[in-house]
Amino acid sequence: MATVILLGRAVCFCTSFQIKVKGRPTTAEEAPILIVGPHSSFFDGLVLFYCSTLPSCVSRLENSSILIVGSLIEYTQPVLVKREDPNSRTNTIKEIHKRAHSGGKWPQIIIFPEGTCTNRSCLINFKSGAFYPGTPVQPVIIRYPNQFDTVTWTWEGPGAFALLWYTLCQFYTSVEIEFLPVYTPSEEEKKNAALFASNVRAKMAEALGVPVTDHSYDDCRLMQKAAKLKLPKSAGLVEFMKLNKKLGLKFDHANDLLDKYYAIAKNSGGNITYDEFAKYLRLPKSEALEEVFNLYDRNGSGTIDFREYVIGLSLISSPENTEETIKFAFQLFDEGNKGYITKEELSTILHGAFNMDGLDAKVLFDEVDVNEDGKICFDEFYQHAMKKPEYAKLFKTYQNAKMNGHEKQE
Repeated sequence: MATVILLGRAVCFCTSFQIKVKGRPTTAEEAPILIVGPHSSFFDGLVLFYCSTLPSCVSRLENSSILIVGSLIEYTQPVLVKREDPNSRTNTIKEIHKRAHSGGKWPQIIIFPEGTCTNRSCLINFKSGAFYPGTPVQPVIIRYPNQFDTVTWTWEGPGAFALLWYTLCQFYTSVEIEFLPVYTPSEEEKKNAALFASNVRAKMAEALGVPVTDHSYDDCRLMQKAAKLKLPKSAGLVEFMKLNKKLGLKFDHANDLLDKYYAIAKNSGGNITYDEFAKYLRLPKSEALEEVFNLYDRNGSGTIDFREYVIGLSLISSPENTEETIKFAFQLFDEGNKGYITKEELSTILHGAFNMDGLDAKVLFDEVDVNEDGKICFDEFYQHAMKKPEYAKLFKTYQNAKMNGHEKQE
């Protein structure tokens, strides 16, 4: 291990890295886990050679196949993660827990809890895996105080080989590695890994003099998905962890909603306009529809971005989209309680409520009438309402208007 550390430092010297170390690196007995950030470059791995002993690293599986770097990773007895595999995440946490509680039998584990590279302007959300063991951790911060930034490797910008070439072309590259005091978790933090992670992040942000943000690796995954759909990458930046905490939003659901959002926004530059909103619901513009649109458009910009759409569905439409509301709407259209809705009944109600012409009503009817038998049964109506929960608020508004109308007549 000592030989590898010396060789690593020699390589740093030969490639003109001027590395300044602050603070004291601890041992595995004092702090079995090293928390390193901000993670902005593959050069961050240099911190391996300045710890008390060569630590094991937690790295994505793909990194182990990189030339030279992959061999070094394998030598550290790593914990390899396949980030898209949920089972891999569970196994990783178990392995970290086992090593952290080995009493120094395993080397320290070095973890970049952000899970992805950023531009160092802030600290994004820390993943909780490093904090589940509830053991003391040593925060380590990295700075690159250079006039020209040739090291930052983010989602947009030069690739790895270009950055390596630019860096080697410099007379020298300055790196500061600062080992902060060991952070010992409280009893509350031991029981709450998210709180533990948040508090360690706050300490590191304070030392760096940068803010924190609720963006996370899942935002990056949504950015990738947005780019594949030919939407602006920024569409995927929703502060996923904040939505997860406040709305209980799961990544798979957010991923599915992005597909749905694309179907509405693809022809309007990445945001949903009022025209596109009306077109998607196959409804004419009306005061009621504009009211619903404005509820989604939280910042009053005149368009709905993906974050607003997700929040709107979660707070406005989905709570209203109950079986009771859908049953009421079906009964409203089903004149005589026959158990189905005819084309004429749908057209009459929609013309009265939204001034919809007969041709548009026919298009909507055909969309709901899945089995094409010329009538809409409750199951077809229900499935369509669940597919487009945006209708729910309109149903509720119309229901309230009808009830108020009856009260006035009485």
